[in-house]
Amino acid sequence: MKILIVEDEEALASGLKFNFEQEGYDVENAGDGSTALDKFQRAQTPFDLVILDLMLPSMSGYETCQEIRKIDQMIPILVLSARTLSEDKAQAFDCGTDQYMTKPFALPELLSRVRNLIERRSAQSLRGLQGSTSTDTFEFGDVRVDFDKFEVSIDGRTQSLTTMELELLRYFIEHEGHVLSRRQILEVVWGTGSDVTTRTIDNFVMRLRRFVESNPAEPRHFLSVRGTGYRFVAKPDVTTDHEQTG
Repeated sequence: MKILIVEDEEALASGLKFNFEQEGYDVENAGDGSTALDKFQRAQTPFDLVILDLMLPSMSGYETCQEIRKIDQMIPILVLSARTLSEDKAQAFDCGTDQYMTKPFALPELLSRVRNLIERRSAQSLRGLQGSTSTDTFEFGDVRVDFDKFEVSIDGRTQSLTTMELELLRYFIEHEGHVLSRRQILEVVWGTGSDVTTRTIDNFVMRLRRFVESNPAEPRHFLSVRGTGYRFVAKPDVTTDHEQTG
């Protein structure tokens, strides 16, 4: 498995490279966004995951993340940053980040998160190769979800999804009609972690609403359950239309 570490602090980058290589990963470092994009595009063997700092010279981590997403919507991206404000995390997720960890960090937790993200990506790829007919596509309303291609299509428009967006959507679909608490979603989809909060769920649900709801301000499929979490409804009826969605 191949990892790209984008970090301008040389000592930290070298330490991360050493530790991940000890775990059996093939690792390349980049000290800025432009170098990272060049390595990403020129790699003969594709990268399986990107670890990305936000405070980089010339091109910020946010911009780097957006550019990587233009090339590959599916590769897991984990932000590792000294920025701790919720606004920074929200912006990173909006740019396409899958997970966010703050510095200083615990190495075992970082290794665990990287391993889980890569395993999720590998499982998605395996399902695509096997051509599973039970979970590769799902349709609700005017929306068609293609799990193999990491895409949702509606009214002739196609939107690519990141790994975590797809996993969240899959979890909602698999529990259609059930009320899911934010904590439950967080633990199952992301796994427990101190730097990923329940607000992360709200940010991801808002993005899913923008993708598939005809009016995201008045959702009919991804319903909020006040004080608890969310409920996904594939076929809205009169009852769900009057359900609390704020």
